[in-house]
Amino acid sequence: MMRRLVPYPLLAIGLFGMWLLLTQSVSVAQTLLGGVVAIIASHGMRLLRADRPGVRAYRPLLRLAPIVVADIMRSNLAVAKIVLFPRRDRVSSFVRLPIALQSPHGLTLLALILTATPGTMWLQFDRVRRELIVHVLDLVDEEDWIRLIKRRYEALLIEAFDS
Repeated sequence: MMRRLVPYPLLAIGLFGMWLLLTQSVSVAQTLLGGVVAIIASHGMRLLRADRPGVRAYRPLLRLAPIVVADIMRSNLAVAKIVLFPRRDRVSSFVRLPIALQSPHGLTLLALILTATPGTMWLQFDRVRRELIVHVLDLVDEEDWIRLIKRRYEALLIEAFDS
């Protein structure tokens, strides 16, 4: 019964919470409106028929979370330094990265991690060649970037999502 009313409860709770945070109000009207929006969005997600993530192991994701948070904080400082103290010898470039990760949910999480980290951005994924193109704001060594992404992120995502 509850699943028919709210097919994706975590999504609905998250949207409801974000609604209240963005409106900065817990008035009756905003609470009701936020609830209605959350329920409608949850039903919209059901219509999209999104697959369950299919996480094989949660431990790698728990190990990945603090790594990502630390990398985002470190990258924020590095990008601030680049913006505040520009140098002519900085190289901004694209990196072609071979990817072994198969899970679409793992690839989505990798895209979120790379794009949320200041200074890097996921640009394109070639399914046939299994190659990812990432833009790096301050590229010093392409091989270092490839090793970093494969060891820090992809290895844990493979462990979590791929069989």
